[in-house]
Amino acid sequence: MKVFFSSLLAAFLVLTVSAQDKYFSVTGTVVDGKTKLPMAGASVFCQNTTVGTITNAEGKFFIRIPSGGYDLVISYTGYETKMFRISNGDKANDSLLVELSEKDKNLEMVVVAGSAEVADGWNKYGQFFLDNFIGTTPNASECSIENKDALKFYFFKKRNKLKVKAKDNIIITNNALGYKIQYQLDSFVYDYTHKISSYTGYPLFEELKGSDAQMETWQKNRFNSYVGSRLHFMRSMYDSTLKEEGFQLEMLDKSNKPFLIKNPYDSSIYSVDSGEVVINIKGRLRVSYKNRVPDRKYLIQNNFPLSARTQISALDITDGFVIEENGYFYEQSEVINMGYWAWKKLAELLPYDYNPE
Repeated sequence: MKVFFSSLLAAFLVLTVSAQDKYFSVTGTVVDGKTKLPMAGASVFCQNTTVGTITNAEGKFFIRIPSGGYDLVISYTGYETKMFRISNGDKANDSLLVELSEKDKNLEMVVVAGSAEVADGWNKYGQFFLDNFIGTTPNASECSIENKDALKFYFFKKRNKLKVKAKDNIIITNNALGYKIQYQLDSFVYDYTHKISSYTGYPLFEELKGSDAQMETWQKNRFNSYVGSRLHFMRSMYDSTLKEEGFQLEMLDKSNKPFLIKNPYDSSIYSVDSGEVVINIKGRLRVSYKNRVPDRKYLIQNNFPLSARTQISALDITDGFVIEENGYFYEQSEVINMGYWAWKKLAELLPYDYNPE
């Protein structure tokens, strides 16, 4: 009996250590940059996850997150937002000191005074904003913005650009995937001349409560959004399972002619450094996903043959990128989505702590 109990205890300890290794903690203090006084109630969250908290009376915070990489966002009303890249390999995760600076109110007044704000912005550009921010996929029809009045629309005639900003976090309910998203929108810009949209911001996810039937539907829809997605691709690239997961990579030359990358794990392309995967690729990378056919709506909207059997996306890469084990990568501003991934916007977005298993 004693031997049996010892075996169980050993197995339990192994499982406990294994489970602990899959998570890491981050602690820190948020203070006013000028007075150095602690800031209670500051928002602290890992963007594009379900993990967030607020600071206590002493300005301190604690979060526990699955292993990988994240952008840690710290914000407080009237102060500049700060963001830090963190991962389970960082040594300073237990002693972050964050100093927030007040926003320049005079600068804000100048911007407002010289703005090109559209008085009836939502009526004129609301649906256009939804199509280019939330998307036009089937799931997008089940998404709604709960506080449209938080949005402000600006049109600049000389530059032929539309800009959208938000005075508060945008609250988005995604009834297709079962999430409520608080999106701290920095700005959304649409260039009418080049027909290009871009936006920056910090989303925080919250799982909706529902019946068993709803939960099952949400799990299925999340999995359908995940397979073939950029998140799925990044995790497969990290795990060296691209072929097994259904991905094929090609580079495009100057004339946009593709040539197959036979070994995406060649040392000239793929290397591992301290648990991170470094991808040394510059230019346009075409990613084909063969395990799912493209959505019919996507093919119709882009005048592609309805007989197409492969989801084709592309990444414009400035100077390579680095992938963490949860699929997070950086620098994200230097990797631009094109093709199928560009069509799948916020309505298909999943948090970095989503686990398909």
